[in-house]
Amino acid sequence: MCTVVPMVRTNDDLTNLRVLVTRPSHQAEHLASLIEAQGGQAVRVPTIEVLPPNDPATLATCVSRLHEFDMAIFISANAVHKGMELVTACHGSFPDNVAVACVGLGSARELQRFAIPAILPKTRFDTEGLLALAELQQVKDKAIVIFRGEGGRELLGRTLTERGAHIEYAECYRRVKPSRASTALLQSWESAKIDIVTTTSIDGLRNLVELVGKTQQKALTKTPIVVISQRMADVSHELGFEADILVATQASDEAIVEAIKMWHRS
Repeated sequence: MCTVVPMVRTNDDLTNLRVLVTRPSHQAEHLASLIEAQGGQAVRVPTIEVLPPNDPATLATCVSRLHEFDMAIFISANAVHKGMELVTACHGSFPDNVAVACVGLGSARELQRFAIPAILPKTRFDTEGLLALAELQQVKDKAIVIFRGEGGRELLGRTLTERGAHIEYAECYRRVKPSRASTALLQSWESAKIDIVTTTSIDGLRNLVELVGKTQQKALTKTPIVVISQRMADVSHELGFEADILVATQASDEAIVEAIKMWHRS
């Protein structure tokens, strides 16, 4: 069953709930602290590691030409974090002549740390929501750079190219699956006594299923899971999840916690 959870504040806490937090280590603490503030136990097991790109020279060349673009789009908070390290080192600050857009609230918050206002979707915080914005309709002959991880989804670049834009990619990080040694808890899923799983990327979700191993996958798929988009919910179904699949209404840690609370209440 897939349920879209409205972001309604409740007074229910998360006492006695063990919640799996699968975000990369450098991004997990805010969500974990929100869970723990509600009395839950955040079990931190990253299912993605974020590493430097395989081709840093091409990335550096692209960033050095940043002022030549009309718009920069940041696909994720990781893209902001890693991309802005290079932008700051090369330019000192973000060029004023380049408009900025991003997909979700996490990316927007990261951009705010650099005092960069961004265009972002109003309700649907994904690629489709970004492409629906008026600012991305008339882009003929515009030069647009997309900051993303290696091997990212092609829908955004392909659609903007079809609309007449000139697209380049600044692939500023790569995602890898952690070693099984670093995720030993996942191989004993039933003894881990996880009540509900949180995951914020399709790669992390697929890695989770692989990391638990074949003997534990059935137990995993019977565990409720919180995701941040309908696309992720669809992938959860494809991977065999049988328990509640909860879709937070926003791609934010606060919305994820609210989804858990609503599920716990029901």
